[in-house]
Amino acid sequence: MSNIAIKAENISKAYQLGEFSTGTLSRDIERAWARLRGKEDPFLMIGETNDRTKKSESNIVWSLKDINFEIEKGDTVGIIGRNGAGKSTLLKILSRVTSPTTGEITGIGRIASLLEVGTGFHPELTGRENIYLNGAILGMRKAEIKRQFDQIVDFSGVERYIDTPVKRYSSGMYVRLAFAVAAHLESEILIVDEVLAVGDAEFQKKCLGKMSEVSKGQGKTVLFVSHNMNAVSILCKKGIFLKNGILDFSGSVSECINIYNKHDFANVLKSLWVNTNNQFYDESFFIKKVALTDENFNPIAERTLSSDEILNIIFEGEVVEFNSALKIGYELLDGDGNLIFSSLSTDQNQANWIGLNKGLNKVVSSIPIKLLKPGNYVVSIHVSLHHQKWICNARQQDIRLNFNVINSYYESPYWMQDSGLIKVIVPYYLIS
Repeated sequence: MSNIAIKAENISKAYQLGEFSTGTLSRDIERAWARLRGKEDPFLMIGETNDRTKKSESNIVWSLKDINFEIEKGDTVGIIGRNGAGKSTLLKILSRVTSPTTGEITGIGRIASLLEVGTGFHPELTGRENIYLNGAILGMRKAEIKRQFDQIVDFSGVERYIDTPVKRYSSGMYVRLAFAVAAHLESEILIVDEVLAVGDAEFQKKCLGKMSEVSKGQGKTVLFVSHNMNAVSILCKKGIFLKNGILDFSGSVSECINIYNKHDFANVLKSLWVNTNNQFYDESFFIKKVALTDENFNPIAERTLSSDEILNIIFEGEVVEFNSALKIGYELLDGDGNLIFSSLSTDQNQANWIGLNKGLNKVVSSIPIKLLKPGNYVVSIHVSLHHQKWICNARQQDIRLNFNVINSYYESPYWMQDSGLIKVIVPYYLIS
């Protein structure tokens, strides 16, 4: 008996940009005639690779192109890639939400999918009613839903609001209830898109635990899309890396994440951001530039920093009218998206930029590189004005600067195996 849960053979998905016609009647007739004969659309040959960063010369784009892979029963597979790489399209094809333009998907078993927040929910119905509605859409029988109802509600954590119309739910409550229904479906395959990012940290941890449980304990196959590489590495054994709609790598999750990080940093690595389009402008403050420099204030460009250096983060902005609510800070993250530390403070006084003058201001924050282990790092900038009015938010990745660190103090190959996110030399003293 085959151990393959899902098999994708030459899967491609083409979308037409703009209007849904070729532009001429003769070509439309040619396309319709080909479809009637069961032939491939003749105009798909001019389709382009799905690279969202480049201007298109064709109105046909391949969201996915010639995707081939096999997933065994009980596998936990992370599907990763940059925005627009085709991850959600692939999951929709696997979930039978849409059909591929070419190729074939074969699978064995019942599929439970959670692709978008609130999928299958009716806003006017209560949480209780939507559990039955959503469960029916996913293929659960009424008796099955009734038997699992208490477990679903308990897992979701929204028992207090279960008889409230879901239109009054927050997006986090939506996804809590939706995931709870999907996770308790007696299916062989569970497919989860990035929707878990909507939930809080406690719920994300709970969901990862549940997915691990259904995979290891119940033998279900799990497909998980996320931009959180830490979550992917913890949950998944295998990985699929999509790049511009093309399968770039399929294999072990650690190798997949390494390839993704190298590709991601190679494409977005930068140490200078200049506000050329008048973004992040407020009547009281205008951010002009953010730069990464060395300790002598020389631009680091894209070079690698060593352990004996200092990294400076330079903020340059113009104060039009002094505003005591102005806050500027940053988060330092590693290549897997783990937060190393944040310069933002919950103390309102410490968070403010005290002492700024009207006109041009430059502020520097320094990080000793000797605290950081070798690897890739991201500096994610936050700018805040008018009490909680965020005009730059790290989750939207509006200003992200990158740098690399190599090790100059420790040449031992065992260094990279040390645990923890930062490098700290702990002294020992002989006291007796």
